Amino acid sequence: MALMLYQYIGIIIGIVGIIYTFIRFRESKMSLGMLLIWSVVWVVLIGLSIFPEATGYFANITGIGRGLDVILILGLIGCYYLIFRIYNMIENIEQEITNIAREIALQGDKDLENENELSYSKKD
Repeated sequence: MALMLYQYIGIIIGIVGIIYTFIRFRESKMSLGMLLIWSVVWVVLIGLSIFPEATGYFANITGIGRGLDVILILGLIGCYYLIFRIYNMIENIEQEITNIAREIALQGDKDLENENELSYSKKD
């Protein structure tokens, strides 16, 4: 069984992806859940690179015409999911920034009131 160039590329990208994922997890830049999800994604990529005929099997199970179509549809669904997650993270960060800005503004008002009280007490 001779591997094609795209299969080698898929295997290399999968291995590099696994290594990079573990490095990010070790540096505490990735949660355990994300480590598991991305590890599964990279292992599936390697598996499909080695056994591309498996996509035909998944196409038959799902009723989709070709194996490549299954990969493209799953990739598109995965991208939409990731966009949704990123959008939610941005919304949460915006809310946190708003809350922090409010706290800083309120703290600034309190500091200004304290300065005014001190300046009035010095005049007396």
